[in-house]
Amino acid sequence: MSASVRVTRCVGIASLSGIARSDDPAQLGARIARGDRAALARGLSLIERGDAAGRELASVAWTTPGVGYIVGITGAPGAGKSTLTDRLVREFRRSGDPVAVLAVDPSSPFSGGAILGDSVRMSDHFLDPGVFIRSMASRGALGGLALAVPEAVRLLDAAGFAWIVVETVGVGQVEVDIASAADTTVVVMNPGWGDAVQANKAGLLEVADILVVNKADRPGAADTEADLLGMLSLRSTDSASWRPPVLATSATEGTGIDSLVEAIARHRAWQQLEGHLLTRRRRRIASELQRLISHEVAAAVEAHLRSVGIDRVVDRIETRELSLSSAAAELRPQFQSGPE
Repeated sequence: MSASVRVTRCVGIASLSGIARSDDPAQLGARIARGDRAALARGLSLIERGDAAGRELASVAWTTPGVGYIVGITGAPGAGKSTLTDRLVREFRRSGDPVAVLAVDPSSPFSGGAILGDSVRMSDHFLDPGVFIRSMASRGALGGLALAVPEAVRLLDAAGFAWIVVETVGVGQVEVDIASAADTTVVVMNPGWGDAVQANKAGLLEVADILVVNKADRPGAADTEADLLGMLSLRSTDSASWRPPVLATSATEGTGIDSLVEAIARHRAWQQLEGHLLTRRRRRIASELQRLISHEVAAAVEAHLRSVGIDRVVDRIETRELSLSSAAAELRPQFQSGPE
């Protein structure tokens, strides 16, 4: 199937008449590939839940690769990421390309669901059939989120979206991990020395392909740009490497957005020309595989410790019959498999 057919098919909302609701991964996958938005929403819920059905659906999506390009938007809370994402969606839609937005939100401590839902962001796009917006709750679990986000992105790609924008909630290890799941990572911050320093401490400058000083109409914007350029100059990179541009925008005023879109296009073209895009995606697969294996091993260890009665082992440690290291050595062979 050609890329143009794949992109065009998801612009319209598929009719649900005559289609029975089913959580069967194969059926859901087929409906998602046809552009059925209800099936896509249901599929994302299964992915977020993280059970066997979600994992099977992710496997189905893997066999239906799309043409999507992934843009990660991250940075400090209050930097204006949602408004900037809204502006980016508008620009991407000018060419007629369908756009999906995956907004990773903070979790409610009571329900585990996203506090910031679809209803409070980017309302201008609700009636646009070429835009799909979904919030995903972090649920306070880095491991679960690190696995769910790339699988959700893969599902959106299988649905035929040309652009997939992943917006994260703040600065931290979660954001660094999610940013690494993007083809182009945009780090957003506000004017002020503190934001630049915190972004550097969080490791976001290491994953940034484009740096944006948003709310550039505020005092201190020029100083922040200079600070970021100074930090970037300390990197030891060769002349053939990509040097992240530092851009000034005002998302509320709509200024600088065209420069951001142009920078994303330049980074995409550079990666494709130099062969870095395929390398980056291959590295991403390896990282995701490692996280998946680690997650499954941790789950197996936890289940084993429950089965042997970890409280009894803790009792022996408390009475000094066992040390922590000797207890671990005693338990380890019981859940190891394969050759030593």
